[in-house]
Amino acid sequence: MASKELKVFTRDEVAKHNKDSDLWIIVDAKVYDISRFKNLHPGGASVLLDEEIAGQDATEAFYGLHRHEVIEKPQFARLQIGVIQGEKSVIHGRILGELSKVPYAEPGWLSEGYHSPYFTENHRKFQRAMRKFMDEVITPDAIAREEDGKPPSKSVLEVMAKLNIHAMRMGPGKHLKGRELMGGLVKPEEFDYFHELIINQEFTRPGKRGYGDGLMSGSVIGLPPVLNFGNQAIKSRVVEDVLSGQRLICLAISEAFAGSDVAGLRTTATKTEDGKHWIINGTKKWITNGTFAHYFTVGCKTEDGFTVILVERGEGVETKPIKTSYSPTAGTAFVTFDNVKVPVENTLGPEGGGIFVMLSNFNHERWVMICSSARSQRLILEECLKWVTQRRAFGKPLHSLAVIRSKLAAMISRVESTQNWLENITYQMNNMSYKEQAAKLAGPIGLLKMHATRTAQLTATDAVQLFGGRGITRTGMGEHIEHYHRTVPFDSILGGAEDVLGDLGVRQAIRGIPKDARL
Repeated sequence: MASKELKVFTRDEVAKHNKDSDLWIIVDAKVYDISRFKNLHPGGASVLLDEEIAGQDATEAFYGLHRHEVIEKPQFARLQIGVIQGEKSVIHGRILGELSKVPYAEPGWLSEGYHSPYFTENHRKFQRAMRKFMDEVITPDAIAREEDGKPPSKSVLEVMAKLNIHAMRMGPGKHLKGRELMGGLVKPEEFDYFHELIINQEFTRPGKRGYGDGLMSGSVIGLPPVLNFGNQAIKSRVVEDVLSGQRLICLAISEAFAGSDVAGLRTTATKTEDGKHWIINGTKKWITNGTFAHYFTVGCKTEDGFTVILVERGEGVETKPIKTSYSPTAGTAFVTFDNVKVPVENTLGPEGGGIFVMLSNFNHERWVMICSSARSQRLILEECLKWVTQRRAFGKPLHSLAVIRSKLAAMISRVESTQNWLENITYQMNNMSYKEQAAKLAGPIGLLKMHATRTAQLTATDAVQLFGGRGITRTGMGEHIEHYHRTVPFDSILGGAEDVLGDLGVRQAIRGIPKDARL
């Protein structure tokens, strides 16, 4: 269908259309006929009939109340009848795949004119491809699923599988060998933790926290124990199931009785008389992706201590959704194991050696969460910077107030410190063996996660203050702020509570103090 031809008007011509039955307005040099729409306006017709709006340039008023995407919706875009003579529109929405030009909206290494010792040209190409994929494929699904609460669409998981994104989210390793990564953009042997950092941070940009966790985050933490400790038969059967997006896996450790206290778990696994099977009984709580997972990496109390066992959904396994602060699309579950019979071959790592299995997984799990937390803060900072520029209070822009600039300074300092510390740790991960990472980075990663999640909560609080009532409203100008403020505590709990991780970092530091060190 051909687009309608737009007429050219002068501002004086538009000004004549200022009556109830004949009502035009100007928004960003575009002329809209809202005569019929005015009675459908959520704020009432009187707002549009105000003498400063009717027949006038309503750009400032419009952007003080609405996000740009509102005027791009088909039902509103069709109201445009023309443009203003000699003027051009200067406001546009986010261009798919493009970097933001707002200061601090992107990490330093992606900011024009800035340099980094960590990121190569291949990393930059990889980021551009991942940004485009996220904007075109993931974000539309994130918006829809966050709204209806359903799991991420199967079609999205399958497209991700074709690009081997599921495999890349497990980090560098042998599991990438022979795979074509992102259409051949990076070779498996060249894929490093900075490539993975890019994936994690780009996945956070839609700003839909529940969907982000629903998008196989359970597999990111549930599959590594299988990859690293499962026997070949299990790996052959399970790994491709998960990396193809056909059957998902989740990590089932936390219980109502024990969260960060792994030693206090009550789910038991006892062997049958012939020693060929485990019989598992108990419950798990707050299990991400649990409602739609097929496999469960389960922490159990056994005769020898703590053991990790792979369980398939089947007889005796029941999952129920748990209502949390974010959407049901995350699949957060209460899981019950009632006399579940599992072959002993499903044991991951040595019997009684479950603590080592889980500890080897914690560093990567927490690092992934830090990547997301740092990028989420940046999204909120960008929203705030845009808001204080277009919002006027007391007759002048919001950013003209010193107290507002002070809050922004704190936000910028928090996100930049988090990102730079993260990049340093990522560089260490690239240059340490897995064993060295376990020995040297558990403490620093714990401290960084504590720092990231605490600063995130401060930024969430400041953002609400900047947006006022809009910051506690689920739709409209402050929708991202409200969503973030409501869901940001998840990062401070998942993967280990802040105080526990801070204490871990300090205890590791104290153990490293030389015995001869004195003031």
